[in-house]
Parts: sequence; C-alpha cells; structure tokens
Amino acid sequence: MPTAQGELKHRAKYVFVTGGVLSSVGKGAITASTGKILQARGFTAAAVKIDPYINFDAGLMNPYMHGEVFVTEDGGEVDLDLGHYERFLDVNLSKLNNITTGQVYWKVIKRERRGEYLGKCVQIIPHITDEIKRRIRLVGESARVDVVLVEVGGTVGDIEGLPFLEAIRQMRLEEGEGNAIFIHVALVPILDVTGEFKTKALQHSVQELRRIGIQPDIIVARSPKPIDEEARRKIALYGNVPAQAVFTSYNVDCLYELPVILDKQGFGDYIVSKLGLAPNPPRWESWTSIVESFKKPRGEVKIALCGKYTKLADSYISINEALKHAGAAIGVQVKAEFIEAEEFEEEPSKLERLEAFDGVMVLPGFGPRGTEGKIMAAGYSRERGIPYLGICFGMQLAVVEFARNVAGLKEAHSTEINPHTPHPVIDLLPEQAGVNRMGGTMRLGAQASILEPGTLAYRLYNQPVVFERHRHRYEVNPAYWSLLQRKGLVFSGYSPDKRRVEFIELPNHPFYLGTQAHPEFRSRPGKPSPVYLGFIKACWERKLQSPKES
Repeated sequence: MPTAQGELKHRAKYVFVTGGVLSSVGKGAITASTGKILQARGFTAAAVKIDPYINFDAGLMNPYMHGEVFVTEDGGEVDLDLGHYERFLDVNLSKLNNITTGQVYWKVIKRERRGEYLGKCVQIIPHITDEIKRRIRLVGESARVDVVLVEVGGTVGDIEGLPFLEAIRQMRLEEGEGNAIFIHVALVPILDVTGEFKTKALQHSVQELRRIGIQPDIIVARSPKPIDEEARRKIALYGNVPAQAVFTSYNVDCLYELPVILDKQGFGDYIVSKLGLAPNPPRWESWTSIVESFKKPRGEVKIALCGKYTKLADSYISINEALKHAGAAIGVQVKAEFIEAEEFEEEPSKLERLEAFDGVMVLPGFGPRGTEGKIMAAGYSRERGIPYLGICFGMQLAVVEFARNVAGLKEAHSTEINPHTPHPVIDLLPEQAGVNRMGGTMRLGAQASILEPGTLAYRLYNQPVVFERHRHRYEVNPAYWSLLQRKGLVFSGYSPDKRRVEFIELPNHPFYLGTQAHPEFRSRPGKPSPVYLGFIKACWERKLQSPKES
C-alpha cells in the first residue's frame, strides 16, 4: 500500500508454523527446511522465531532451560532456532527475528506510560496482538524478502501462546488466503507392541488449533519413519485437509537432508501453489552436494567437549554443528563426546581419559562450577600435545592455566571466579565497570579482529581482518600481556584498537588455539568456520600419525 511519501511498501507473503502434541517436535527444522525449499526455487526468505516466555530475550536463561543462547550479528541474544535458520538459509538474521512475550508487553506498557493509549483500556486484543503483528511485518519490510517464515514456539494449547496464535489468525484474514498459510507440525508416535502409527494425538492438536480459529493448510507428521497411507488418510480426514497436504518429517542421519526429503514428497510444490508463487523448478545441485559431503566419511575423529551444561546437547548445538561442518569439509566424521568438567576436579586421574581423544575443546559457560576441571583439561592438552580449542571462557581458562603453570603465577585466576585473586590475568572489560544491569549489556555481536602475520590464526583465516560474534564481559588483563608473551604465549589477534586480545596460541604445539569469539555462530554447511576446520584437520592428522607412533 502507498506510504505517506507515496512509495509502495514491500509486501511479503507469510508462512506460519505451529506445533502440537509436545514441544521440541522439530518445528525449527521444518521452518528452516521450508525456507531452503523456497530458496531452491529462486525465492528469498527470512525466518522469525516467536517465543512466548516473559523473558525479554534468551540472554539470561540457563542453557538447561532453553538450550544455547545464539548470538546474531547485531548482538541479539536469541533462541537457538535462529541458528538453524542461518545455517540452512546461509543468511545473517537480526535480533528483530526473535519475538518474545517480554518484548511485546514491554513495548505496549511503555506506550501506555507515555499516554499513547490515553483514555483507553489497554487489552490483549487489540493492543498486544497489534504489536505482535507489527513486529512480524517489520521483518518482512526490513528484509524485503518474498516470504517470511514464522515459527510459533511451544505447543498449541499453551496459555502463553494464545495471544500469538490470535495474532497470526488475524494476519491470515488481513493478508488474504493466498498471502498467508499455516503449517502444523505434530508428533505421530509408533506403538511398540503393534508397530502401528498413532495419529489421535495429532488429531487433537489440530482440533485445538481449529477451536481458536486456525485451520492448517498443511500438516507435517513428525515420526520415526515415513507414515503409511492409512495414517495419512486419517490425518487428512480429521485434520480437514486434502491427502496431498499431509507430509512426513522422519528421522534422518543428516538434518540438512530434510528439505530434499520433504520436497520429494511434493511439499515445495504444494506451498508454492498455496502462496500463488511462480512454479519455478527447484535447483538442488549445490545443496545435495553439501548433504553428500556428510555421508561416507573416510574415517572419524573423537573430540572431547569439556563443559558444564553437558546433560543437554542443545546447550552447545552451534558448536556441534560447526564440528560437523568442518568434518564434512575434509571427509571425516566427528564423534563428539561431552565430559562434565567437574569429573576432573573430583578425580584428577580421569584426565587420562583425554588420551583416547584426537582433540579437546573447553566450552563456553559462565560461573565457577567446573572451572578448575576446565583448567586441568587445558593444561593436560598443552602438556601432552593434544589439539586444543578454547572458545570464549575456554580461551580465558587456557590463559589462566598458562599463567599458573608456565608463567609461575600460582594463584592466577579470572576475577569472574575469584574477585580477590592476587593475579587477575582475566579481568572485567573496562567499559563493563559501570554496568548495573545484566540483560543485553555484554560485549555482543560481530566484532573485528586484526590477526598477526605468521601465526596459526592468520593461516587459518588467510586474511588480516576477520569478523566473529562475541558474548563476554571479561578479557585478558593488559597488565599481564608482557609477562605472558615473554613466557611463550602468543597473542595472535587483537581488537582494532589493540586494547584487547582476541586470539591466543602456542607456537610449538600441534594445535593450541583460543579465541574470545564464538566462530561457531558463523559456520555453515559447505562453509565451515576456519577455526573449526583447522582444529579438525589437526585432529585428523594426529589420528593418522598415532598408529605410526605406536
């Protein structure tokens, strides 16, 4: 429609993805796959994740609550599903692409306090739903894409999700049937005793969706294997959709294969038809080439992931994916095993477990729990020549270990863990000293690093300036730079103003690198992070050499 200046606003189409039966049913993978399917036909797509929690963003949540905190280029601390979207679509999303209940209510309440609703009773409908719709449309207008994919977090029937479902119901009416469609993803389990697909739970979730005014256009059955025709017929009948609108998302060895699997079922053609888009033939050549790189590896490397949130793999999902991307690029399978760092503190002899691995990573994580165990793992890797990669806190603790055991600063530590350490080799960023609140106040988002020629970091990136995403409050204390360097620690990357260290390494080691950044957030299938690629190459080389040495 024309704006006040007479210009024509960009008009995107919308695909809304809801979930039923239980959470974590795979809506994120379906949303990302839908975007990939559209891209294969020449259309542009952006993706939005709606999270109905009251938190303003994911930044202050423990990873055990909601998985990893993904960081966007512009410094958004967002839901891990945005990582799925970026990896599948090979795009950089924004903090605008994650909408939460907290953000919506925050905005509406601030408007009310400014008197913008003067004299009115502020209500869920229309004020909250209008703000939700505004935020969804803002993504379409700012990204200027053909299709905006909107995943509604949680499960149909959740109280906290009702305002969002009402908002997308209204958007369907306002945008018109050909400009907005609904995809419903729900679990279809298989009964162990009979081997029968059970569709009743899915039927009830569709009924709940219809009760609040949303009729799905497409139903995706999430099941361990492809559903049979009888199950498809039941789903279509009781879901009030044609049989050709029912698809299966089943277990696959490589998640990136899912878009192709869905497209072979007619998923892409059906979506394009429902949205009134041009029936362009899909071009899958480059994507299938990437998928094939994950299959039939020539060998495997074992990586020990030492962390503190190891009971939930989603806590480190981007790291897991970055390792897979790197392995696929050189044709090896990465077998990653989580190790709770506290084990080493309780029984130091367990460090010998690391000998069975081809590489060791010390993972990010805040707080004191497991810190000494991570330091021990960094030291063991340094002494035994095991390839080591430290990410963020993993870099900081590698510096602490080096300061204690090489530079002779026996009580060295980070002031995050021990504010009274006599040797604060890791200290608070100066600009953080006056910060009196926590949410969104860290050093966040894409930051430049200047790499030192002749170093491992420079060789990995093969360029002098790189951008990686950050999420931290602490840094290597400049007061100790000179001593650490004299003792042999190499600072191979700095911030452009030379005020902080971004990369550290050891020169006489097969591979010992730490980075203050989170390069996993920029890793893509077919475009692995240079840091992770170099690490896995070093692990593979060690694997090949070990039989000769023995």
